[in-house]
Amino acid sequence: MLTGDNPAAAAAIASQAGTDEFRAELLPEAKLDAVTSLLGEYGKVAMVGDGVNDAPALATATIGIAMGGAGTDTALETADIALMADDLTQLPFTVGLSRAALRTIKINIAFAIGIKMLALLLMFPGWLTLWMAIMADMGASIVVTVNGMRLLRYDRASRTSAR
Repeated sequence: MLTGDNPAAAAAIASQAGTDEFRAELLPEAKLDAVTSLLGEYGKVAMVGDGVNDAPALATATIGIAMGGAGTDTALETADIALMADDLTQLPFTVGLSRAALRTIKINIAFAIGIKMLALLLMFPGWLTLWMAIMADMGASIVVTVNGMRLLRYDRASRTSAR
């Protein structure tokens, strides 16, 4: 935990949050240095912040997460993700949904390119009629759209695959 608060307040909050390590009385440059060193050590770092002082570290982290309800405009603009409810327990859900969305996007792209390639191969010998091409194109659009809409049903029970 990186904070600009005094060490006593930081220790109390770290204890409540179950955080093993914390650094207190940090200026924005010190937070930035801490995130940079963590990036060097672990490769990927997520930073959660809510203020102007967190903005440089949010921008440097692999993923910057702003606390939307209590956050400043600078933190919200700098971060990659804004949690509008300020509920950190939603982070696993957010990560799982993001992974499911990326997986769906890749499947949709592969399917759409596959249909286009099949249509292209059928075109050269003259087996592809105009109506077949239209149906293939519209059919692919419908399949891709319906597959993407499955993400609307993503719920907390699906999180086990996100870990």
